[in-house]
Amino acid sequence: MKVKYATIIVEDMEESIKFYTEVMGLEIDSQHNPLPGVTITLLKGGGDAMIELIKNTEYKTGLYSVGMDVEDINTTVKELKSKGAKITMEPTPITVGTLAFLEDPNGVRIALIQHH
Repeated sequence: MKVKYATIIVEDMEESIKFYTEVMGLEIDSQHNPLPGVTITLLKGGGDAMIELIKNTEYKTGLYSVGMDVEDINTTVKELKSKGAKITMEPTPITVGTLAFLEDPNGVRIALIQHH
């Protein structure tokens, strides 16, 4: 598994972008509006992992999840289950591939993504 991003739900997208670009020195990689009322901004720094900012009033602000790329999501989920991981969403098709969620002992969501 490769850590790919940290997703943060934000209240004010412009203020958050300004902080991560002007204060933290990240650059905007891309911006998306996948659904009405949902805005996503991907920011990159010096490594491979990105910060994903999402403005969506349906979710509480703060850290939403840590995303990891996997080669074979079904095998990965099966292995994690055998080790006692709490799978909160079984592998589900999404536009860019397949997504599953699990929780760490602290309740932090971990998104597993197998891209097409």
